[in-house]
Amino acid sequence: MPSPPACCCWRCRSGCAPGAAAPFRTRRRTLLTASPLTLKEPTMETRTDDARLLRTACALVLLAASGLAGAQATTERRAGDAPAAATADTRQESSAIRHVADANAEVQKMLQEPRMRELLQQAKGVFLVPRYGRAALGVGASGGTGVLLVKRADGQWSDPVFYNIGGISAGAQVGAEAGAIALVLNNEKAVNRFMQKNQFSLNAGAGLTLVNWSKIAQGSLGDGDVVVWSGTRGLYGSLVSVGVSDIRHSENLTGAYYRQTATVADVLAGKHSNPHSQTLKQTLAGGSSGSSVAPTPTPRY
Repeated sequence: MPSPPACCCWRCRSGCAPGAAAPFRTRRRTLLTASPLTLKEPTMETRTDDARLLRTACALVLLAASGLAGAQATTERRAGDAPAAATADTRQESSAIRHVADANAEVQKMLQEPRMRELLQQAKGVFLVPRYGRAALGVGASGGTGVLLVKRADGQWSDPVFYNIGGISAGAQVGAEAGAIALVLNNEKAVNRFMQKNQFSLNAGAGLTLVNWSKIAQGSLGDGDVVVWSGTRGLYGSLVSVGVSDIRHSENLTGAYYRQTATVADVLAGKHSNPHSQTLKQTLAGGSSGSSVAPTPTPRY
């Protein structure tokens, strides 16, 4: 019996019918001779584009990371600013309360002067500067914070408004020490200077006459728009008149004292109040009425 023909298919182990392998050889030949996938070598232009895309992607990643870090830092900074702002407000409020207490002490000293009660009875307002800097030759020192109180139509004293002052012009005054200064406002013209302007002066150039208390204590009280009193012996004592310049409303101290934004007009009209003002107001009321009034204890928070 003749041997079966060799099969070109390795899977076949039992032989194939004649002619069976021909179709497979044809298919195999076709697959072997088909065009293979051509892989091209990347060109310089392709490499440049890839590098550009890579750099752009890295830049976007870095930008996103920096944006997240910046947002986190801003959030942390805002969270840290709140306690700092609260601390600053507390310091200003404490400073304002201290100024009012010091002003009350100065009024008590003023009332020891002969005829001061008579002057306060006629007064329309007072501007009290508990501390003022050392006077210098010719112009005087700069720096001080004062409180303004006015006498309302019903005879009651208002709550205080805070001001900063720049300088006191007092001629040739050498070696005067720092001390308290009080300006007694004798008429509405003097009071209106504090209400109509934010930065102003009290002097002859403003149409006001400032008279030294020591020069009128033994004379008539009717002269002068403003009477200047000093708590330091010898301070401006040899001068007939002085001038106060660069007076500015302190919005920060006034707002901190009343714990809200408060204008000069609103405070003087009685729209804002603070319990810490009661002692000062009662001391002024006792002095301007000619009788002594027992002060109400200052509240403690």
